[in-house]
Amino acid sequence: MTTLYRLIHAEKANYPIVLLCRVLHVTRSSYAWREGEAARQARQAADDALAHEITALHIASRRTYGVPRIHAGLRRPGHRVNRQRIARVMRERDIRGVTRRKHRSLTRPDKEPKPAPDLIGRDFHAARPGIKLVGDITYLPTAEAGATSPAGWTWPPARSSAMPWPTTTAPSSSSTPSTWPTAEAGWSPDA
Repeated sequence: MTTLYRLIHAEKANYPIVLLCRVLHVTRSSYAWREGEAARQARQAADDALAHEITALHIASRRTYGVPRIHAGLRRPGHRVNRQRIARVMRERDIRGVTRRKHRSLTRPDKEPKPAPDLIGRDFHAARPGIKLVGDITYLPTAEAGATSPAGWTWPPARSSAMPWPTTTAPSSSSTPSTWPTAEAGWSPDA
């Protein structure tokens, strides 16, 4: 096969390469590939020189720089190198930068959550205050400071003459301070 390539190379000054390839039953692409050997060797030598510069920058960065910073570092001295070429050379020689770790959430939801039991049977009406105490932790952002729940209570509690939380009676423990707000006394900021 190499004799055919040598013959085509010797006769290409007298005849077109297409005609020589057709007469000798050689595909034109294989002949072009053989002729491109010198260009491939020159490109490999250029890639080796570039890899040496990349390695020097990578080691100087304590092996942390990736393609974007290596590209910026090579452009400073005046090199005109394509970023994709730098990525290819680094990939071929297994030169990698350090990537930041992805944020991992520490809270993992239960795979099969069990709903909380409905103890009041969805009946929120009580005969007197303090019998059915329910809460809602769904907050909606508002233009004011804090957030508002669907029930109308603000969070964090606003300082006003109204009660900041939905209790109707004071705690029943005897060890609690007497300054806790009650429904009868109302709540004031001075208390």
